Formats: sequence, structure tokens, C-alpha cells
Amino acid sequence: MSATADHAEERTNPAARLGFQPGQVVQELGYDDDTEQELRDAIEELTGTELVDEDYDDVADAVVLWFREDDGDLTDALVDATTMIDAGSPVWLMTPKTGRDGYVEPSDIGEAAQTAGLAQTSSINAGKDWTGSRLVTPKAARSGKR
Repeated sequence: MSATADHAEERTNPAARLGFQPGQVVQELGYDDDTEQELRDAIEELTGTELVDEDYDDVADAVVLWFREDDGDLTDALVDATTMIDAGSPVWLMTPKTGRDGYVEPSDIGEAAQTAGLAQTSSINAGKDWTGSRLVTPKAARSGKR
């Protein structure tokens, strides 16, 4: 019966669809008035911890990076996002949907992610105005083994 409950939670809690778990520390970068508050609240509810900001000085379990076209260099933002997480931890890049102010081309995301040493593993609908791209360090780069 718990499997059914887990699937129901994934449908109703957007943070569960992103793979967040109770007890995780999630660092949030790029917060502004236009971010998806429902998703932010869902992450805090599911993890049981408040989102931490760029001033957090310990290792986080994941990063949520809100990024708009005019926010600067995406590659730099992605590199910065990986400095306080362990290899293999996800960076959820949240960008405005097509037609919204600040929309970022998928090709720009792919190029910036590759340059930053990340691989895109999935994309989700992250709310009314936002799309989420899950980026991680590629397995070969994080294993350190041959």
C-alpha cells in the first residue's frame, strides 16, 4: 500500500517528482519574486528543512538554480552551483518556459551544462511559468575508478 501512497505523493507534491527526500539540505540560487513559490514550499515541506541560500557554507544535497536569460553567464552560474555539493548530487536548473520573460534556449542549456561538466538527465514541468532540467556530474567523472 505504501507504493501507491508514494505514487500519489509524486503526483501531488512537485518536490517528490524532483526526487527530493526528507532531511536533505537544498541550496537555492537565483531566487527572485518570479520564482515558483509552490515548488519552493513543497521542497521545504518534503525535506523538512528550509532552503538555504548562497551564503550557506556547508555541503548541500542538491541545488535549485533559478536562471533567466538576462541573469548573466549560464556556464558560470552552473559551475558556481556545483561548488557546494558532492559529485553526483543534482543541480535542478529552473528556467522560464517558452514565451515567458527570461526564456533560455534548450541548446544554450545543453552547451552550458556540458562546458560546466554536467549532463542533463531529465526535464520536468516545474510550475506554471518554469521548466526544470536535472543536471548531474557524469558517472565517469564522479567515480574516480577505472
